[in-house]
Amino acid sequence: MKFFLDTANLDEIRQAAALGLVDGVTTNPTLISKEGDVDFKKHIAEICKLVSGPVSAETTSNDRDEMLKQGREYVKIAPNVVVKCPLTTTGLEATRILNDEGIKVNVTLCFSAAQAVCAAKAGASFISPFLGRLDDIGDNGLRLLEEIIEIYDNYSWKTEVLAASLRHPIHVIEAARMGSDIATMPFKVFQQLLKHPLTDKGQEQFLADWKKTAAAKA
Repeated sequence: MKFFLDTANLDEIRQAAALGLVDGVTTNPTLISKEGDVDFKKHIAEICKLVSGPVSAETTSNDRDEMLKQGREYVKIAPNVVVKCPLTTTGLEATRILNDEGIKVNVTLCFSAAQAVCAAKAGASFISPFLGRLDDIGDNGLRLLEEIIEIYDNYSWKTEVLAASLRHPIHVIEAARMGSDIATMPFKVFQQLLKHPLTDKGQEQFLADWKKTAAAKA
């Protein structure tokens, strides 16, 4: 399973990329806004310099033609830019046209298996079911992910399943168990994947014991 970082923060991306564990980045208008008064295209270009994998840049309109205009501009920023379109009627229309032009599209804000089927048939390169947001309203995001993977496995669609809105390591592990192609996560969740109290305790004990051994030989 590929790891994407769900952030627009350059420092976070640098830290994660340095470990060699990040395969791509997803951004959205909210994440970009958290970075202050930045030039959108220049900021996406900087992210693309830090990772070689797909970098999702989201369109900011409900109008099909405006989505197309933005998407065509975004892919000029860097070769690894992926256009992000919402799972709406106009968003899928734009997805179909962009796909026909050879432009990869990440269809976002997916909350049902039926929507995921429509996105795949429209030519989406990625489908982004939002697990955490479903959990927030008392639904089961992981169940949706399981349904999408099961359906996609029945066909030869090229669409990759990108588990999104992941809130904790359990989301990531369960997505991996189900066979999700990608998991995109905040930097905090990425860090949590690497941590375990017994690892810290064990390393502390090993170093303390070695220090005693070294002191005895001195």
